[in-house]
Amino acid sequence: MDKHVVFLILFFISAFLEAYEGVKTIAFAQDNMANDFRKAQVYETRDEIKKYSNLHFVYSDAKGKTATLIYQIDKFIKEKVDLLIVGTNDADAVVPVISKAYENGIPVIILDRGINTQNYTTFINSDNIEIGTLAAKHIGKKLSYKGSVLLFEGLQNADVTQLRTKGFMDEISQYKDIQVIKRTGNYLRKDAISEMEKLVKEGIRTDAIFSQSDSMLSGVRLVLQKYGIKESSIVMVGCDYTGEAKIAIDNATQDSSIKFPLGGKEAVQTAVKILSKESVPKHISIPVALVTKENLHKVEPIF
Repeated sequence: MDKHVVFLILFFISAFLEAYEGVKTIAFAQDNMANDFRKAQVYETRDEIKKYSNLHFVYSDAKGKTATLIYQIDKFIKEKVDLLIVGTNDADAVVPVISKAYENGIPVIILDRGINTQNYTTFINSDNIEIGTLAAKHIGKKLSYKGSVLLFEGLQNADVTQLRTKGFMDEISQYKDIQVIKRTGNYLRKDAISEMEKLVKEGIRTDAIFSQSDSMLSGVRLVLQKYGIKESSIVMVGCDYTGEAKIAIDNATQDSSIKFPLGGKEAVQTAVKILSKESVPKHISIPVALVTKENLHKVEPIF
């Protein structure tokens, strides 16, 4: 073979290997993609990563099982990914495996739901206490500070649930003529349907509902429709501000929603800085906002 041809082949092989070695892998270990929000969060991350030719994206779906999530994170550690993004369902159970990743030199971004350790690179979230407070203030005003409220909670072991509940209960407890009952919907439409069915069959009615996700509230609306209960007769406040919620607010079948950004774009932008050896804050907060009929068309849904 001509030596010039050999040289060109070797040159291109070398260039390819150099380019390949420059590619960094970002892995996203997600809790449960049956949850509309969590799925959209992964897809937003994926789409943002596509803007960078030197980044490769992989993800896993634990399907709501903590043991599976831990296994998947450990697998990413063994594969020596360059950076790990984690969306957890339990603030305590994942601590050992996330600490393992961090202590093995893998930068870790905790997204949205917090964990009870400092063994991570940065935590990106929104103020969940503020979300609960906003919902309580809005409902209190709408009810003229009298009546009953159903609080639909998400996953009990997730810090976002605990913080949203704290913000809500701290505020609503100031209104002595408002009573609160709680139910758990695990941030899933199907679980909310099941719980709401039980309430309706038991003859329990409330004047307002604060659902800690719009997905759960969509399930609530389906039950109300099934039993001929007018949605507009209940002050319904959701969280996330999805496209579905926007339509419901526009149709007056949902009162409002609190926009809770996915955080995927921010996670990737932060990951790029980390992989470039730039320093990043230990905590990054993304603002939230109450969306009502008045500002509905000025605020973009998260998906």
